[in-house]
Amino acid sequence: MAPPARPIVAPPLSPHLQIYRWTWTMAMSVFHRITGTALYGGTALVAIWLVALASGPRAYDAVAWFFGSWIGLAILFAYTWVLLHHMLGGLRHFVWDTGYGYDKNQRLGLARLTLIGSVALTVVVWALALLLH
Repeated sequence: MAPPARPIVAPPLSPHLQIYRWTWTMAMSVFHRITGTALYGGTALVAIWLVALASGPRAYDAVAWFFGSWIGLAILFAYTWVLLHHMLGGLRHFVWDTGYGYDKNQRLGLARLTLIGSVALTVVVWALALLLH
C-alpha cells in the first residue's frame, strides 16, 4: 500500500527587504559589518607600514611619502573613522549583552550615538594629531 499523499504546502516566506522600514539600528548593523570588513584593509596598511619600517630608510620614505600625500591622508582618515565606528558598534553590542538598551528609545539613541560619536571622535583624533605634529 502506498503512503498517503502529502498536501503540497508552500514554504513560509520570510519578510522581504521591500517590506522593512529602514531604521537607525538596521543602518548601524550594516555599517558595523562593513566597517568590520574594512578593518582587514586597514590592517594591511599597518602591515605595509611595519614592513617598510623594518626594510630600511628607502622603503620607509616611500611609504611615508604615500601616507603623507592627500590620498594617503584621506585613506588614513577613513581608516580612523572605520576603526572608531566599529569600536563604538562593539560597545553598543556589549551594552545589549549586559541586558540593557533594548527599549526603543535606547536602541535609537545608541545607534545615533554610534554614528555621531564615531564622526566626532575621528575629528578629535585628527585635530589632536595635527596639533601635536
